[in-house]
Formats: sequence, C-alpha cells, structure tokens
Amino acid sequence: MRKKIAIIGSGIAGLTLANLLYKNKNHEFTVYEKNESLSLDEGYGIQMSVNSVKILNQIGFQKIDINKRFHPAGVDFYNIQNKKICDLDLIQFNTKDYKYTTLLRSSLIEFLKDDIYTQHIRFGKRIKEVSELKGKVLIKFDDNTNDLVDMVVGADGIFSNTRSFFEKKKNKPIFKNAVAIRAILNSNSGLNLDETRISLMMGKNCHLVFYPINKNKDLNFVCIVRVKKYNPDNIKSLVDKVVSQNSILEEVFKKDLKSWPLYATSKIIPSSNSRVFYIGDAFNGFLPTLAQGAGQSIESAYELFNLMDEEKNIIQSKYFEKRLMKVKIVRRRSNLNFFAFHFSSKIMQSLRNLIMKFLLKRKGFINSYLGSVYKS
Repeated sequence: MRKKIAIIGSGIAGLTLANLLYKNKNHEFTVYEKNESLSLDEGYGIQMSVNSVKILNQIGFQKIDINKRFHPAGVDFYNIQNKKICDLDLIQFNTKDYKYTTLLRSSLIEFLKDDIYTQHIRFGKRIKEVSELKGKVLIKFDDNTNDLVDMVVGADGIFSNTRSFFEKKKNKPIFKNAVAIRAILNSNSGLNLDETRISLMMGKNCHLVFYPINKNKDLNFVCIVRVKKYNPDNIKSLVDKVVSQNSILEEVFKKDLKSWPLYATSKIIPSSNSRVFYIGDAFNGFLPTLAQGAGQSIESAYELFNLMDEEKNIIQSKYFEKRLMKVKIVRRRSNLNFFAFHFSSKIMQSLRNLIMKFLLKRKGFINSYLGSVYKS
C-alpha cells in the first residue's frame, strides 16, 4: 500500500532515505528542514566503508566526480612522536565496485540533494505540534502549514527535536568529556605521513587523524582531546596540550580550526509510536572513533527503506531489532577505540602498541573486529 512519509531533517540519513524513495517511486515523501537552506560549505571530511558505498551506488553514487573522492588503501598507526607502530589494510574489504571511500561531507550532500531538491525538500519548517488523526499523524509547523502522513521519520540528529514531540522517555545525549578540533589541510605540514592513506596518531589523552578527501590529496584533519568541560573560547589550551607532546604539530594547528563537544546517545530506546521511526544520529549517536557516523546514517536509512512495504504494525519491531544489533556492535567498537587511543601512562601505551602489532597481523581478528561492521 502506498504510504505518505514525512522525513524530518536533511542530513545524510534523511537525504539517503529520500533518494531511495525517489528511485523506488512506491511512496510519497517530503523532507522537512528547520534551516532555510542546506549547508553546502566545505565543512569537513567523512569516511565510508564498503557497506555504505554499496547502498549509495544504488542511487548513482558511482557517477560522482572521481576527483571529489578518494580510496585510501589502509590505516597507518603512529605514536604522538610520529613513530609508526603498525598498519591496517583496508583493500581486503573492497570489491571491484565498492571501495572504502573518503570525501567532503558537502560533496556527499551535494550529490544527495540533486534529484530531490526542488520537488521534495521544504525549508524553514519547525514542528509546533503533533497529533493522531484517523490512524495517521498530523504535523503542524510553526509557519501555520501542516501535513497528514502515514509515517514520520526523525532524521534530525543526536539532539533530535522530533523525539521531544513523540517520546515521553527522555534520552538526553551525554557529553563524553572530549572535544573535536577539525581543519582541512593542503599538506601534513612536515609530519612525513603517507598522504594516500589514513594516518592515526595516538597521544596522552588525545588522538589525531589525517586522511585524503579528494584526488588533490587535500587532507581532513581531526584531533580528539579529552577535557572535562567544553569552552569554545579556550581551544588554545587544548591545542597546547597536544603540541606539548610533539612540537611539529604546531604547524597543523595554525590552520582555520573548528571545534565542538563530543556527545553520544545514553540509551538505545525504540520509538513508542508504531508510525514514528528514527534514523542516523536520531536513533543513536556514536563517538567518531570508528568513523561510522556517516555509514550508520546511510545503513539505517536503507534498513528502514527495505521495510516500507511491510504492514505498519510489524515495521517498527523489525526495524528496531535489526538496527539494535548493528548499533551495539558499532557502539562497543567505538567506545573501545576511544579508551585505547588515549592512554596517558607510558606503560599502557607500550602495552597497547604491542597488542595492536600482534592483532592487526591476524586476519581472523580483523574480520571479527571490522568485518562485522563493514559488511551489511
């Protein structure tokens, strides 16, 4: 039966679902965005494993300009003094058509908006009130417009406003005592890193990641620093904590930096309404230490899309069960990485490095640790 669907939020999750619905043509949909336009500035880089690329290829991602994306062959792990510890091969997860991919988030959003921008996205839409009417959901917006739909999909991020209208149980994200600092670099500023690969440097209470985002080998740089309280006006003190461990890093931090606090969803809670679904960070927000934020947004949209033709009374349970399994895996891996990357003790750092050298040579471990994440 043909359904009418309201997608709340025009990030990666919402736009992926919209494109899948657009290609399928079986259902009517509209994307509602609270802002007045899509954010298409250069932004920052994202990483997508093969499961995400496989899904996106169904909506034409393989046709995106090859100069706007990159396929890193692996990950090199370093200590904060820039001494290489070990490496990880990413090619083992690739196929001819699906390859681990890095690119600017804005490039992905630009691609995702092309087919649906004019007809299917409505801007400046903030929910004012919701109610049920004859087995459907009536959404009233603060501009005095409304929509009567069969399904509501919350795709509006970790601080989802949609949840506040439909859920009595609060699921407030938790500040993880860490801050992300980002920049786009034209080079790795004398660090002598392989600019065709992902480089991860681990230090005391911090780690840094560099990776190419296009064929020009522009680099996305992100530094995660532990801190008890986020003060956007005092980022220099965090930078100083990192630079004090390796003075060469000072050049990297001279770029145009952006920062924000890291949050993660406290509990994995299903929707209490059989007509309301959450995808992407609105379902569960992860730490970025497994580089799965964009990937899980894409996967969750695809999982829900594949259930759209089911009877409405079973979609919710099937979707939550499948999503819960994947979220638990990604969440555990992300939290473990967050713990291991930031050891302050020299002894623990040395022990971690020895364990990594051993494990990353074991194909069975790699398939277990990453294969369960990268394979949909």
